[in-house]
Amino acid sequence: LASFGGEVHCLIADAEVAEQAKAEGITRSMAAMRRFGKKLDGSIVAIGNAPTALFEVLRLVREEGVRPACIVGIPVGFVGAADSKKELAENGMVPYITVEGTKGGSPIAAAAINAMMYLINNDRG
Repeated sequence: LASFGGEVHCLIADAEVAEQAKAEGITRSMAAMRRFGKKLDGSIVAIGNAPTALFEVLRLVREEGVRPACIVGIPVGFVGAADSKKELAENGMVPYITVEGTKGGSPIAAAAINAMMYLINNDRG
């Protein structure tokens, strides 16, 4: 990722995010996405675990005009995962990568990011 000028940012363990989540009665994943806010414009957002993070990114897109370059939304699980991915597929505003149903996870989201990098440049030595 660094060879393309990219960086990884994750706020899930940030103390301020935890405080915000508690104060607002939301998940840390949602609070993290809110904290990123407009910084998500032009970025690739990868979500492999928390459906609430994906729901929040989609809310930011719809209600606050945030425009990531792409959303890799592949949360895993039975509560909200399939619904969040369905909403992503129906968003019509931001390019996305997802899978249907309850399957997913961080390894699959990371694999999708790696696949995009290989499409850009498959000349790795």
